[in-house]
Amino acid sequence: MTAVTFPSSPLSAETPVSAATFRRALSEFRSVASAEMVFGGPVRGTAPQRRAGVLEITAMQGNLTRSLSGLKIIAGDGLGGKAVSLGRPVSVENYVAARGITHRYDRPVQAERLETVTAVPIVVARVPRMVVYLAHRTQVSLGDVWYDRLAPLARGLEREIVIADEVRRRLAVLQTDEAAPHPAEPRLNDADLRSITGELAELAELVRDDAVRLRIEALRDKIGSGRVSQPSNGRAATPCVLAAREIDVLAQVALGASNRDVGEALGLVENTVKSYLKTAMRKLHATNRVHAVRLAREAGLID
Repeated sequence: MTAVTFPSSPLSAETPVSAATFRRALSEFRSVASAEMVFGGPVRGTAPQRRAGVLEITAMQGNLTRSLSGLKIIAGDGLGGKAVSLGRPVSVENYVAARGITHRYDRPVQAERLETVTAVPIVVARVPRMVVYLAHRTQVSLGDVWYDRLAPLARGLEREIVIADEVRRRLAVLQTDEAAPHPAEPRLNDADLRSITGELAELAELVRDDAVRLRIEALRDKIGSGRVSQPSNGRAATPCVLAAREIDVLAQVALGASNRDVGEALGLVENTVKSYLKTAMRKLHATNRVHAVRLAREAGLID
């Protein structure tokens, strides 16, 4: 298997998701679609220009050659370019003989001996951000059921892009704030920082890519370590770094609910409740659930 990775940092401005996340997504698409080859990459360009931008093939699995590696596809050209322009999946049963697409890229496609090919655009806020190709080396008739199986995978990749976009936005805000000269009054008050650390904690729980998650957690801890709230009783509270669901679980535990009762109240399975409680205890440095409730109350997180 040959995989061409994304350049630069895990969340560069032109990369919707990290290389590891995209490779994992390609593997999932390949397995569910029973495709012999999968490949794809980001649509380059700023948001207003993407419909007229360039799709670049940056990763592939099941390839025989490197003919498609780094290929740049203009929007509207070829199968992927058509999918970008239309904002929906496009398939051909016999690529070389297909009508309705330009054949600018026939040579690299023929080098892989591909026949039935589908291009699935990953669209966020009506803007194509990536394209995933699913290819077979024989002619295959694709039915509605086949397409239906791909929909959850496309939604999952869209969700990863939304999360990465929010991480980028938050990091940019915080980095700008750190780089700016200190004004007479603080730009962010304690409530602002509490909100930011809480959101970063939630994002860290959602992100599947280890490198990105560690980067978020490091930034969250950096903010939290420099800010200690003072509750009304005068005792220093634990920095607020809990995700919303962790706070919900602790609030139920504070009422004396068991893990099963918490799950029923919040619509969660018992193992998920245990996971939230475990991470909350770790973040609060609590030795048990009773200790976690006390620390959360002192920090003003629960009543």
